[in-house]
Amino acid sequence: MSGGTIDIDEFEDADADQFEERNDTERIVSFLDRNDGRAWKAATVAERLGLETDAVSAILSRLKERDLVRHKRPYWAITDDKERLQSAYRLHRQHEAADDQYGEERLESLQTEDTEAVQ
Repeated sequence: MSGGTIDIDEFEDADADQFEERNDTERIVSFLDRNDGRAWKAATVAERLGLETDAVSAILSRLKERDLVRHKRPYWAITDDKERLQSAYRLHRQHEAADDQYGEERLESLQTEDTEAVQ
């Protein structure tokens, strides 16, 4: 694929979402969801997705804080609360749609003297 084009045969043979760009968090959640019958070590998830282990570990920890994954050291699995997972996915897509329509807001421009610094 180059120059913003692909061969029509490649296009026709591709899955519907094959060309959709996904961020690392989406890729990890999707991987765990597709493989929901297993629990995984962060290093194995990283290897399978071609990501850095430290980055995967950090993302998994954030997902755990939101109850979207389960963790029993050293293994990680997708939540068994499919309704929660679907709600999080819908909210994520709504935010993406708003970003596409209105542009991403810069946190610095929203910060006032009365608010804490956002990292």
